[in-house]
Amino acid sequence: MQIHERETAAYKETEKQEVLNTCRFQPRYALRLMLDLAVHNTGELVKIKDIAAREDISEKYLEQIISSLKKAGYVKSLRGAQGGYMLAREPKTYTVGTILRLTEGSMKPVACLEDDPNQCSRAGECVTLRLWKMLDEAIEGVLDKVTLQDLKDWYEQMGNDYVI
Repeated sequence: MQIHERETAAYKETEKQEVLNTCRFQPRYALRLMLDLAVHNTGELVKIKDIAAREDISEKYLEQIISSLKKAGYVKSLRGAQGGYMLAREPKTYTVGTILRLTEGSMKPVACLEDDPNQCSRAGECVTLRLWKMLDEAIEGVLDKVTLQDLKDWYEQMGNDYVI
């Protein structure tokens, strides 16, 4: 492989890794954004630039995330100089699981649990399938039990100094 080809391949790999890293942050940032809206849920609209400053996330990236949250009906918005965002419902009505699934997709630990019934050709003899099902039930149990209100309460218990 010549130097130019190696540089091109390395660049493409770096570019691919940056996209993957961005995708990994989206669910986490969506949760932080929603928590910020819950904490500042005073009836007033919250500006993206204020969330960006508090959360140390770029405005541009938050705008991408909030767009999907808005499409899903999780947030309301108003455009213009006095515009901003607010939760569409009370924080207790959002589970962490619904927020993460919106931005991440499935939270299943392995692909073979995506389909019901399981379509994996090895399902009948897979020794680890039971383990994956147990892990899936544990993950779902936590994600679907904890609400945005719980996170807000934990934030307040910590003295308003949180990091996710």
